[in-house]
Amino acid sequence: MIELLMHRRGFLQTAGCVSAGALFSKPGLFAAGERWRTFEVTTRVEVLKPSGATRIWVPAALIHETPYQRTLANTFQCDGGTAKTVKTEAENLGIVAAEFPAGVRPVLTVNSRVATRNWGVALGERAGTAKASASELKNYLRATKLIPTDGVVKETAMEITGGQKTDVDKARAIYEWIVEHTYRNPKTRGCGLGNIRFMLESKDLGGKCADLNALYVGLARSAGLPARDVYGIRVARSELGYKSLGASSEVISKAQHCRAEVYLTEYGWVPVDPADVRKVMLEEPPGNRPADDEMVKKARARLFGSWEMNWMAYNFAHDVVLPGSSGSTLGFLMYPQAETQEGRLDSLDPDSFRYEITTREITAG
Repeated sequence: MIELLMHRRGFLQTAGCVSAGALFSKPGLFAAGERWRTFEVTTRVEVLKPSGATRIWVPAALIHETPYQRTLANTFQCDGGTAKTVKTEAENLGIVAAEFPAGVRPVLTVNSRVATRNWGVALGERAGTAKASASELKNYLRATKLIPTDGVVKETAMEITGGQKTDVDKARAIYEWIVEHTYRNPKTRGCGLGNIRFMLESKDLGGKCADLNALYVGLARSAGLPARDVYGIRVARSELGYKSLGASSEVISKAQHCRAEVYLTEYGWVPVDPADVRKVMLEEPPGNRPADDEMVKKARARLFGSWEMNWMAYNFAHDVVLPGSSGSTLGFLMYPQAETQEGRLDSLDPDSFRYEITTREITAG
C-alpha cells in the first residue's frame, strides 16, 4: 500500500458556523452531540475486457480539510501497474491515476480514511464576516461546460431573486424554487448529467442529485453568489430516521451523491441540498410523500444550512481532465473511470467495467 496524503489534525472553524451540538440539537434537525466519526472507504476497480494498455482513475477523498471532513489518508494498490495521485488544489480534487501494460490484469484498489461530523450554519446569528480569497470566490462564480451562467440560466436566476436584497434571501429563494419546481426522476442513469441549460430550455426539470444541485449552483452563480457542487458518496445509514438518505449496507457502489454549497458573505460556505428534499418526497417510505408531509417539511427546513455527515466528499471539480486520457473531459468526477486502447469505458456498465465500493466505520470508542 502506498500512502498518498496525510492531513494535519489541526482544525479551524469558519466564522459564522456552529457545531453540531449547538445547531443539530434543535427538534426536527439533527441528533444532539458534536462528534467526529471515522470511516474507511475502499474502492476496488477491475477492467474485465482489457485491450492494450489500460488506465483507471478513481476519485480520492478531499485533499484539503473542511469544517465537515478531515481526510486522514488516501492509499492505493495496483499490482503490476503504476499509479500516482494528481491534485488540483483549487477544486480540492485528488485523482488516483493508474496505468497497466498489456497482458497485466488491471485491478486498482483505493482506500480513503476520513473523519466527518454533522455540520450546519446558524443563518439567524451574526458572528462576523467570513473570509475567502478573491480568487476562490471568482473560481466558484465561473461558467462551466454544463453550468453556464448566461442565457436562460441568468434569466431564470433573475426572475427567482428579483426583489431579494440580501445574499441569504437570494440563496434561500433559489433553494425553495428548486424544491418547488423540480422532481426526482428514478429513470435517470446514475446521478444524472448536470446539463442545466438543457433542463431549463426543455422545461424538463427532472433528474437526480447531479442535475438538481447543479441547477442550484448555476442559478446561484448567475445571481452573483459563489457556489459549488460537492461530489461524494453516502457511507452510513442516516441517524435521523431517513431511510432514503443513507447507505443501506456496507456495499455502497451505487451510493454516490452530489451536494452543494453557497458562499454567503456573513457566514462563509453554507451547505444546501434541495435534491435530497426531492429524494425524501419520492423515496422515503411509503413513497410519494406530499410537500406538506411532516418528514418532508423537516428535511426541507434543515437542508438549507446543514448536512448530516453520513457521507464522504470527493471534490468540488467541474470540467475534469483525466490525466493521461485520450478521451473527452468529464463534467464531474464521482464515479471510477477506465480506458483501454478501444476508448473510454462506460462507468455504469458492469459487463466491461466492474467496481465495488465498501465502507466501514472505525470510530474509536
